[in-house]
Amino acid sequence: MDNTNQLAGKSNSGRLFWGIMISLIVIAVLFAGISFIFLANVLSGSGRYDEQTGKGNGKIAVVDLDFTILSSESIVRQFKKFGEDKSIKAILLKVNTPGGGVAASQEMYEAIKKTRDSGKPVVVSISSLGASGGYYAACGGSLIIANPGSLVGSIGVIINLMNFRELAEKIGISENIIKSGELKDAGNPLRELNDMDREYFQSLVDDSYDQFLDVVSVSRKIEKEKLREYANGRVFTGRQAKEIGLIDSLGTFEDAVRITGEIAGIEGEPVIVREKKKGTLIERILDSFNGNDIRAIKNELKNEILEQPILQYKFVY
Repeated sequence: MDNTNQLAGKSNSGRLFWGIMISLIVIAVLFAGISFIFLANVLSGSGRYDEQTGKGNGKIAVVDLDFTILSSESIVRQFKKFGEDKSIKAILLKVNTPGGGVAASQEMYEAIKKTRDSGKPVVVSISSLGASGGYYAACGGSLIIANPGSLVGSIGVIINLMNFRELAEKIGISENIIKSGELKDAGNPLRELNDMDREYFQSLVDDSYDQFLDVVSVSRKIEKEKLREYANGRVFTGRQAKEIGLIDSLGTFEDAVRITGEIAGIEGEPVIVREKKKGTLIERILDSFNGNDIRAIKNELKNEILEQPILQYKFVY
């Protein structure tokens, strides 16, 4: 009996010992992991740097407009930076976007135009898609070049208002609105649009559309009434856009680099300068496992569903 109790005691002590050891190991691993993440983020940090490629005797900055336009911040910042950098002889804006928010597109256009008007050449290269707000921004450049098969134009404005009234009624959701004026809740997704709402939103669209026409008419030297024939929201191939005057010439991105270098007076192959984002060590590890793709999908869904501006220069496809 005593031997049995002793064996049982030793067994319990052994289990307790190993339980404590395993717990300590788990805690140590968790602590090491947390410390690693903290140090990686502190030491590596995040920020931006300029990547230079090529061995020519003059620099061209390439700015990529390759996203749905929700904010103008990155493009405006780069044009300000490269515009003020005397070592940069010209800027090449590479466009591949369906457009986006009206105000953000206008801010990009103004920043691009300001750089152009300061005397620094700005060439625009449309790769696959230069539509609506993307085309609006492109009009701030000195020269627009597009691939023959690219899609260009979509001059127009859209407001997309969703309505969930019937769904809300089915699941028992109702609301009480107290407002200061008839149009304060115009576009409310839990009620149908009335005639006053439609007239209100149409006036916003019409005025924004007229601003778009003014910019294209002046920058492309096309009579406004003539331009209306093409400015019904449709896109054109690069070749069609060239025929009606929406772009200056046809060519690839490599052609645009060569032309930009010639305009800037650079002999031989230019040095290409591009702004890159420096991620944290953790971000770089995730990127190696395609974590960047996962984040891109998440951000795109978030932007498309939750953060879209109501008034848009955007090609819907």
